[in-house]
Amino acid sequence: MKLRIATYNMHKGVSAFGHQARIHGMKEAIAGLNADLVFLQEVQGRHDENAKRHSSWPEAGHHEFLAGDTHHVAYGMNAVYEHGHHGNALLSRYPITSLINHDVSDHAYEQRGILHAVVQVNTVAVHCFVIHLGLFAASRRRQVQALIQTIVRDTPSEAPLIIAGDFNDWNQRLSTTLYEHLGVVEAFDVINNETKKSAMRRTFSDYFVSLRRSHARTFPAQFPWLCLDRVYLRGFQVEQAVVLKDEPWYSLSDHVPILVCLDIPDLPA
Repeated sequence: MKLRIATYNMHKGVSAFGHQARIHGMKEAIAGLNADLVFLQEVQGRHDENAKRHSSWPEAGHHEFLAGDTHHVAYGMNAVYEHGHHGNALLSRYPITSLINHDVSDHAYEQRGILHAVVQVNTVAVHCFVIHLGLFAASRRRQVQALIQTIVRDTPSEAPLIIAGDFNDWNQRLSTTLYEHLGVVEAFDVINNETKKSAMRRTFSDYFVSLRRSHARTFPAQFPWLCLDRVYLRGFQVEQAVVLKDEPWYSLSDHVPILVCLDIPDLPA
């Protein structure tokens, strides 16, 4: 069975420069992806000042506005302030059977969370984790350890797993830890380093040792250079992974999105 997923840091629905409202353009662009699952970061649940400043600002939270009538939605509120709040969200074409938001804030100046939603894709429960890690390396390391502990505790070892979002891991040091402890692979490492057949033939240790890091460049949007956004997987075959660098994406947010096409081997097409 095929599954289309995307991950996108939407910069609270405003442009990277000038803070112009871009939420309507984002809605149209995200709908055009025809994705089954969309992992979103910096989702504006409420912002009273922007609602006053921009006449077209949606009345609903951005997660509900983007989901519309086509997707189910889970929202994890992380940062709360006097005039609103924002966090992570998951849009799903399939039913969301459970959700929990784990607070992994490392200090008072950054409120971060891990949104865990279980999505029922036909007969298979897919565990989805929406991530937006901190700006400091020490914080990211602690947050990744919290993620690992959460997955080991709450996710069956045989369950299909997707971890996607903004890892802020510009020096690409976190993948080793995730690979070793969770048995996941990153979508672009699969596409760029192995064919699917050779990856299945080799042992995990052989695959890990031979791996060359090749994560996607997604930031800044107008000239993507840093590899901040990731899609880690377990229990899937990766058919395609692309960075969407062209219009309209490079003028909407400060990140560009990743689109990944997957196959669940045990499910019929």
